[in-house]
Amino acid sequence: MPSFPLKVTRLAFAQLEKVSPVLAGRLAFELFCRTPSRRPKGAKAKQVFLMGRNRLRQAVTVRLALARGMAAAHQWPNESLSGDSARILVVHGWGSRAEYLTELAFGLRQAGAEVVVLDLPGHGASTGRRLDLKIAAEAIVAAERHFGRFDGVVGHSFGGAAVMMAAGRVFEDLPPLQAGRIALIGSPSSMGEVFSGFAGMVGLGRSAVAAMRGRAMELVGARVEDLDGVGVARRIDLPLLVVHAEDDKEVNVGHAQRYIGVSPHVRHLWANGHGHRRIVNAPEVIQAVASFLMGAEASLPSGARAAS
Repeated sequence: MPSFPLKVTRLAFAQLEKVSPVLAGRLAFELFCRTPSRRPKGAKAKQVFLMGRNRLRQAVTVRLALARGMAAAHQWPNESLSGDSARILVVHGWGSRAEYLTELAFGLRQAGAEVVVLDLPGHGASTGRRLDLKIAAEAIVAAERHFGRFDGVVGHSFGGAAVMMAAGRVFEDLPPLQAGRIALIGSPSSMGEVFSGFAGMVGLGRSAVAAMRGRAMELVGARVEDLDGVGVARRIDLPLLVVHAEDDKEVNVGHAQRYIGVSPHVRHLWANGHGHRRIVNAPEVIQAVASFLMGAEASLPSGARAAS
């Protein structure tokens, strides 16, 4: 059953669409891009956040200048200090922040990597209250410009979609991300489907949906249909690891299945039982992602299986 705030939102859009479908669509896109509260929700999230905050104190935080505002990046050097370690970028999902990905970051460090975790605009220690894929891609490219080329990049949820857009040069005025390998965890592959899901949730009609898509193209500089990870994967043809749980209730498994057969360089890992959020802290997922991004084939731990 829809929550009371959602019922009010649907009613408001229904009334506004009768007056102006264009205005309804434009406002819907602004709501779509509005970032949520940065505070942990619930006792368990607060516990994970506090643990992550303590770990972030060991990192060096750099502020990256963007066209509007700033993105914070947290860097842990290679523990071995060998000077020739892999450099890996970690990008969180919508409504998350660096603190929630420190378990993954420390797993990558233990594997011998220098790790940078990025707070996307509107999240964590970064500025702003608005985020879209172009803004996220700009922050990712800014991290590469500051730290140098990343040997591997891993993105969770929205962060994974942003990584693919940055690597695929979807936005012509941004240089492409030059990562050697990419891992996606619980990430949407089709923003068209995400758009449609949001439009259905808030009750937009056909005309307002068209206006919402038009506004997205106006601000982002790409059609919604072009914001597609599978198309990018075909174009860049880099080693790609797609990790997903078939029980993910936030990003359905179909997004991961779309990558099957796209390229011999694409590998799948089904981490069932971990849902959408716990998956980033699952030991077998961290092990597989670290192995893959450090240049080895992703092993399949117990409980996971490869795509056929």
